[in-house]
Amino acid sequence: MKILLLGSGGREHALAWKIAQSSMLDELFIAPGNAGTRNHGKNLAFSPTDFESVKKHVLELSIDMVVVGPEEPLVMGIYDYFLGDPELRKVPVIGPSQLGAQLEGSKDFAKQFMSRHNIPTAKYATFTQETLEEGLNFLANMKGPYVLKADGLAAGKGVLIIKELEEAKSELTSMLSHAKFGNASKKVVIEQFLTGIELSVFVLTDGESFKLLPEAKDYKRIGEGDTGLNTGGMGAISPVPFADAAFMDKVHNRIIVPTVKGLKNEMIPYKGFIFFGLINVKGDPYVIEYNCRLGDPETEVVIPRLKSDILDLFEGVATNTLSERDIEFFDKSAATVMMVSGGYPEAYEKGKTIYGINSVLESIVFHAGTSSDGPSVLTAGGRVLSVTSYGRNLDAALEKTYDSIAKITFDGAYFRKDLGFDVL
Repeated sequence: MKILLLGSGGREHALAWKIAQSSMLDELFIAPGNAGTRNHGKNLAFSPTDFESVKKHVLELSIDMVVVGPEEPLVMGIYDYFLGDPELRKVPVIGPSQLGAQLEGSKDFAKQFMSRHNIPTAKYATFTQETLEEGLNFLANMKGPYVLKADGLAAGKGVLIIKELEEAKSELTSMLSHAKFGNASKKVVIEQFLTGIELSVFVLTDGESFKLLPEAKDYKRIGEGDTGLNTGGMGAISPVPFADAAFMDKVHNRIIVPTVKGLKNEMIPYKGFIFFGLINVKGDPYVIEYNCRLGDPETEVVIPRLKSDILDLFEGVATNTLSERDIEFFDKSAATVMMVSGGYPEAYEKGKTIYGINSVLESIVFHAGTSSDGPSVLTAGGRVLSVTSYGRNLDAALEKTYDSIAKITFDGAYFRKDLGFDVL
């Protein structure tokens, strides 16, 4: 099979690394990719949201399947674009339809979907600029902390958790009246704050059946002890110690099955990954959010734990035969720690030379924000590298990762030294 993988981050490098191991692979192309993905296939210099370029390359390269990494092309409707084009419609896309991608593309859509299918989630209400006064009154009648969510995609930055009522009112006004997150905050979902511990669960579905992947827990805050600003993710661990069989049974029966059945019953085409951002509240799982693709950095611990041939699973998705495919995992723990640019998630510099990647032999180094200058690898983003290790348990995996990170340097490099602090 000739595969085109869309995206350029750590998630896509992990997927490229796994796809390259498949016995079914003939050629792998990654668009646009990064300095790490070039080790597993050929990088192509075009954007995943430039559908005309995607089409041109699919036809020129005789691509057999397109695997979509990031959410933006999915929310923009790349699945539907292929289905509506006579030259492309026979090429399967691993990723949901535009309507299915609204599970991530619109917080309000996701909340209404959960409500219709009795999927446990926090109580909520949605407001627009026209109903701002009602929103302010709604806040005044709630207990803090206050959770405000921009309805649309806001690059992972559209969720605010605020302790004080006056600040919450001010932020709601800023989001609705002053477009704090642009079009993403034309609608704002105000949500009840749930107290508990979070985890991420992933399934791959062909719209009928699904396969459950290993669960993971990521760490969003820049500072140790989960302090400071939110980031795209500072690392992840898998498995999650508290996600035992009894808890995962509840996740399966109360959340995953009703979601997949709900999509089918509403005739929403969905062929790809569903990410469930969950919170464990006194032993019961609640959905915080859906994503219409794999999470990042969770992919960098989940995919390495997958033993099965990923293209065999993708072929099952494309041909509606996923239920006939076997899925197996390595019985090992995995931990990944993100190395980021100094100043991230605020202003940071790019173009710093990275040294020492080739000296790491005990771990896998996934590139998140890198570019190449001949043989040199340079920083090209806030999150730069994700260093992943296996271990007989999480402690061992983390120790190996931190030993490997000690061998890598670039100007201003920062990473959290406390991953797993809350569950180990």
